[in-house]
Amino acid sequence: MTQDIMTTDLSDAHAGALQYLAPTYRDFGGRVRFHGPAKTLLTFEDNTKVRAAVQTAGEGRVLVVDGGGSMECALFGGNLAKLAADNGWAGIVIHGCVRDQAELKAEAVGIKALASHPKKSEKRDLGTYDEVLTFSGVTIRPGDYIYADEDGVVISAEALSV
Repeated sequence: MTQDIMTTDLSDAHAGALQYLAPTYRDFGGRVRFHGPAKTLLTFEDNTKVRAAVQTAGEGRVLVVDGGGSMECALFGGNLAKLAADNGWAGIVIHGCVRDQAELKAEAVGIKALASHPKKSEKRDLGTYDEVLTFSGVTIRPGDYIYADEDGVVISAEALSV
């Protein structure tokens, strides 16, 4: 989804209905502003299911990956960013690391993560989709709405407007 919806405006209009992701996430993608319904994934130091997700039609959704906050390897890189952009994902939020920063910036997809790390993840086909995720001060359910911009990330149980 490309329409700009500012998190500050949402916060002013809907503060009691929002959750706020801790302000520790950095922008890595070619888009800073993005929003859409969440597709959730729980995994740890294995990006097999991340790749499988972005190979499917994103339909304007945001892939939210709880990688346990691991700082030991990257769960997302340039090849996956290209897949995500080509397949219509609005954005990716990763509780963990990414790599290939220059390649990520070149793709028309929003990407927020904790940090960058050069090491690739393992490939063990681990992880589960459509889990309720709890990390960085929020609980995200499949289908929750994610709104992200340069001011942060807010989560709502329903689609919002200002």
